[in-house]
Amino acid sequence: MIRLFKHYIPHAVMLLGLCDLALLLLAGEFAWILRSAQIEMAPEPMGDHAGLLIVFALVVWTAMIAVGVYGAEALRSMQFAGTRLLVAVSLSVIALSVVDFVFPGATLWRSTLLYAMVGGVIALMVNRLILGKLLGTSAFRRRVVVLGAGPRAKRLAELGERSESGFVIVAYIALIEGMTDLPEAIPREEIEDLGQFVSDLRASEVVLALEERRNSLPLKDLLRVKTKGVHVNEFSSFLERETGRVDLETVAPSWLIFSDGFGAGRTISKVAKRIFDLFASGLLLLITFPIITLFALLVKLDSKGPAFFRQTRIGLYGQSFDVLKLRSMRTDAEKDGAKWAEEHDPRITRLGRFIRKVRIDELPQTWSVLRGEMSFVGPRPEVPKFVSELEQQMPYYAERHMVKPGITGWAQINYPYGASIEDARHKLEYDLYYAKNYTPFLDMLILLQTLRVILWPAGAR
Repeated sequence: MIRLFKHYIPHAVMLLGLCDLALLLLAGEFAWILRSAQIEMAPEPMGDHAGLLIVFALVVWTAMIAVGVYGAEALRSMQFAGTRLLVAVSLSVIALSVVDFVFPGATLWRSTLLYAMVGGVIALMVNRLILGKLLGTSAFRRRVVVLGAGPRAKRLAELGERSESGFVIVAYIALIEGMTDLPEAIPREEIEDLGQFVSDLRASEVVLALEERRNSLPLKDLLRVKTKGVHVNEFSSFLERETGRVDLETVAPSWLIFSDGFGAGRTISKVAKRIFDLFASGLLLLITFPIITLFALLVKLDSKGPAFFRQTRIGLYGQSFDVLKLRSMRTDAEKDGAKWAEEHDPRITRLGRFIRKVRIDELPQTWSVLRGEMSFVGPRPEVPKFVSELEQQMPYYAERHMVKPGITGWAQINYPYGASIEDARHKLEYDLYYAKNYTPFLDMLILLQTLRVILWPAGAR
C-alpha cells in the first residue's frame, strides 16, 4: 500500500485511479480534435487548452471517487463499476455546468464535452476489463510471510483470502512447536536461515503474529530478515493498514503509545479545519435554509409535536452540548429514556423514515458546526447514557472524544448503520483510526465518500 498523508491507499486503487485520470485527459483531447475537425477549425496545440482538459478530468475523477468507483465491489464487478461510473458522469455534467455558469469559458464546449464524456466512459470501462482483471491476480499482490500459526495468523489467512485483499501469504512459520491452527505452517526448526528463506520466497513483508510475545520474540530472526531489506511489521499495525481500523481485540496500550499517530503538532491542520467548517457551514446554512424550512413545515403536518429535536450529546474532551435535528420520531420516542434505534423502528414517523435515508434531518446540525461544537467530519456524538455504558464495556472508548464529533465520519462511510453494543464496538475501531490518523486529506476523502452513502443509503435508520 501507498501511504498518502498518513492514510493508506492500495497500490491497485492508486494505479487504476492514475490510469483513469490519464484516460480522461486523452478522451478530452480526442473530443477536442474531433470537434475541431467537424467545424473545420485548425487544430491547436494541446497546451493551449490544457486547463480545460484538466478541469474536465479532475471533475469527473472527483465524482468517481465520491460515488465509490474505486471501492472493493467496483473493482470486482463490471456491472457495479458501470452503474457507479454512469452516476459519476451524470454528477460531473451538473458540476461542470455550475463551473461554466460561475466561470464562463472554464470548461469544454458542450458538444466537445459530450464527445469527451462518451469517449471517457468507453475508455474507463475498457481499462477495467484489462487492468481490473490483472490487478486481481496474485502477481499484483504483496507477498507476505507470517511468523506465527495461531489464531492471529488464522485471521490473516482469512483476510488474505478476500478478493479485494492486496496481499498473498506465501508461508506461515510456526515458532512454537505443537501450537498451530494452520496445518500448512512450517516449523521454525526446519528452516536453517530464515532471512534467506524469506528472500527465496521473494516476500516483501514479514508480519509478526504471535499470541504471546514475552520471552518468545524471535529477535535474531527478525534482525536477519530486516537486514535482507524485507519490511517487518507488527500484527496490529498490519491490520490497521489493511482494514482502515484499529483492531480492539489485539491492540495494546503500548502500541497506541508508541505507534505513529495522535500527533500533537497538528495546529495548522486544526486551524485549516476550523476555517473550512466556518466557511462551509455558513454557506450550507444559507443554501439549505429553504429546504430546512420546508421540511420543518412538513414534519409539523406529518405528526404532532415540534419540528426540531434537541438532545444532549457528548463532544470534544467529553464536554456536553445540545444537538439540533429535524424530528424524525414521535414525541414520546424517549419517554422511557434513550435507546438504540431498531430496524423498522416503530417510533419513526412516515416522513421521518424518508428524511433519515436522505440525511435531511442532519442539516440543522450545521448550526453546531458553525458554533464550533462539532465539525463536518469526526466521530458521531452519542448521548451521555450510551457514552457512560460504552466506556465501561469497551477499552479506549474515551479516546474517540479527543477529536471534535462530526456530521459524517470514517465509521459512517465504512460501516453499515447499526445500533447495538456490537455495532458501537465496530464503529469505535474506525473512529480510533480517524482520531489516530486525522489529516485534511482524510477529511476531504470522507466528505467525498459521504455522497456515496447519501446516494446508496444502505442500512439507514
